Amino acid sequence: MERCQYLKEQLNQDYKLLKQLEDERRCETNPRRKLGLNADIEEIEQRIRDRETELKSLGNNQNNSIDIDTLVQQVRQQRHDKIQDQCGTMRMLDISQLIAISDIYTDVNILEKITSQQWLDASDLARNFNPESDNFDRLGLGRVRQKSVPGLDAVSRYNKLMVLGKPGSGKTTFLQWVAIKCDLGEFQPNRVPIFIRLKNFAEDAKTIGTQGFAPLQDYINEEFISRGITDKSVVETILIQGKALILLDGLDEVLEEDDDEVIKLIRRFVEKYFKNKFIITCRIAAQKYRFVREGFSDIEVADFKDKQVELFAKKWFTVARNNPQAGEATARQFIEKLNLPENQQISELAVTPILLNLTCLVFSAKNEFPSKRSQLYEQGLEILLIRWDEKRGVKRDKIYRNLSVEHKIELLSQVAAITFDKNHYFFEQRELQQYIADYLCTLPYEQTDEQTDQVTLQQDSKAVLESIAAQHGLLVERAREIYSFSHLTFQEYLTAREIEAKSDIALLVSKITEKRWREVFLLTAGMMRNADELVQNMKQRIDGLVAGDEKLQSFLTWVNQKSLSVEVPYKPSAVRAFYFALSPVRSRDLTLSLDLSRDLTLSLDLSLDFHLYVTLDYSLNLTLDLYVTLDLSLNLTLDSELKQSLQQLKDQLPSREGNDKEQFNQWWQINSRTWIEQLRTVMIQHRNIGYNWQFSDSQKQLLQHYYNANQLLVDCLKSDCDISQEVRQEIEDNLLFITYYRNREAEE
Repeated sequence: MERCQYLKEQLNQDYKLLKQLEDERRCETNPRRKLGLNADIEEIEQRIRDRETELKSLGNNQNNSIDIDTLVQQVRQQRHDKIQDQCGTMRMLDISQLIAISDIYTDVNILEKITSQQWLDASDLARNFNPESDNFDRLGLGRVRQKSVPGLDAVSRYNKLMVLGKPGSGKTTFLQWVAIKCDLGEFQPNRVPIFIRLKNFAEDAKTIGTQGFAPLQDYINEEFISRGITDKSVVETILIQGKALILLDGLDEVLEEDDDEVIKLIRRFVEKYFKNKFIITCRIAAQKYRFVREGFSDIEVADFKDKQVELFAKKWFTVARNNPQAGEATARQFIEKLNLPENQQISELAVTPILLNLTCLVFSAKNEFPSKRSQLYEQGLEILLIRWDEKRGVKRDKIYRNLSVEHKIELLSQVAAITFDKNHYFFEQRELQQYIADYLCTLPYEQTDEQTDQVTLQQDSKAVLESIAAQHGLLVERAREIYSFSHLTFQEYLTAREIEAKSDIALLVSKITEKRWREVFLLTAGMMRNADELVQNMKQRIDGLVAGDEKLQSFLTWVNQKSLSVEVPYKPSAVRAFYFALSPVRSRDLTLSLDLSRDLTLSLDLSLDFHLYVTLDYSLNLTLDLYVTLDLSLNLTLDSELKQSLQQLKDQLPSREGNDKEQFNQWWQINSRTWIEQLRTVMIQHRNIGYNWQFSDSQKQLLQHYYNANQLLVDCLKSDCDISQEVRQEIEDNLLFITYYRNREAEE
């Protein structure tokens, strides 16, 4: 009865509005204005017809009452096979057979506030994003601070939902899962699930309707008829009583030429059958229309968290191996290796189902990630740019000048290189549009007057930005009109691609002391057909860092001389790295990277020098046991004079009996400086180590840069890049050795 009264009131208002519009049309002389009035009148007339039909149906239902719950169960049973066919399986990337959705589905989390709608500046987003920091968090680029909720909880909470998300974030799979759970009576058991791919509706509605698009209810009627439900009053009863769960998938997949009409039909349908529960999915950057008037709430699919990644991997490998035990074992290996520090860039990508699927697929070939990560990133780009839409038969609207995939990659590479060079990870829309406009200017273009060109170019650059963000998700709106690349990994990869394409080795080598360029160096080296010139220029640049400082030159000369004085079964470069690391740098990473065993006791000379340095550094680390380190040095030395000198130094220390720390501390405060200098003298005399170089803060920083750059060079040599054996050996032989720089300088 309430609905009938509501419809009568709305009809009275519609009749009044219709009369007013018809009067305006009769008086209007502007043809364009008349066309607009005609369209409005047609819409009002259609709305009147819909409301009159509903009133008539309500009257019939009052005279012929039925058990609505029984009807719902009957209809669900009749449509069970249809829902299972539509939603029960899915096709995964590069896996030939269909997969039961229950075998792979991983619960998604939902953000109830859309991230792109927050009011923030680029500086606000970049405040805690510092790639030069020792504690740099790569995932911080897309870090979301708000709390997420489970997907089904969000659906239960709202009657009308617009589910937004990045490409491949799992929107469709989530909608299919909701349909399956409802069909099985495990979610919203008092409703009939109706799943509609809006792309198919837009295509089919033209053939169903006698004039233009058929209404959504007619499309649903046709689908019900195909399942043997021929009585249209059954569909009408379920819809009017609000017993349907309407799932409309892929609003962004509707062609631009059809989307206005499809939006209009959805609005009419929602207004007419307002009691039902509605969920619409759409790519977040493609959301042109907001169903605010109809009472829809916008939510966003969140990236996977660690537990979701683990669960997805377990399911994926179980399906791929067709063996639960083998699948779980492989999944454990996958997660262990994904979480290694050297695979941070890969784990950064594996937070959406589509790219996590790719990561699992690549790993499954050899139970290992590829040594050339650029190949993985290239495949990721290909999926987002081409294969994801192709796999689902989606044809996107052509964007400005029909930019080819090659042009898109070229454009994105140029934007990535410019912004990365400027240390910009978040950029304003107008800045981004200018970069796009600059690129478009390089393409063939029909010239008109200059003013029109500029206006058109700005419009086109905006269209291109919206298209790339909506269709591919490689550029993401992090706040209102503030963008970034979807992943730092893609920005680094595309920057490396641009450098390799332009052979801009000089630019790259000039960044060798900046930590944030490390991945770009490795990717560029891996992309080059021959990386000889790159690593040679890196070596020359590294040596040039310290070439102008005499004290640092003296230190490096000592490092080389000392390494030659010990007989060990290791590469000379590794031994030089060992002694270099006894400087203020204090790192063993480079030594281990080059050759040296982690068990320093394998070499008597190196073990002795190491423990002597530890003893000398006691004042820097009071947690060490000074007596133990001295005893270790005494046990390692075969030199009787050195042993005697060390024993004398040990005898100066307070007795350890009673372990009186206070007594020792008092002695140390008074005698430590003299005692340490005596130890230093012994070390210099017998081992040629322990010099007090007295480096300034700037020299210490330069040494650290020099060491890090050498570590980067070694990482490039160890990567699967194309370097001739001659150049590889030449550089390794001269690591931490300045002669190479001088020879190259003389040659030039």
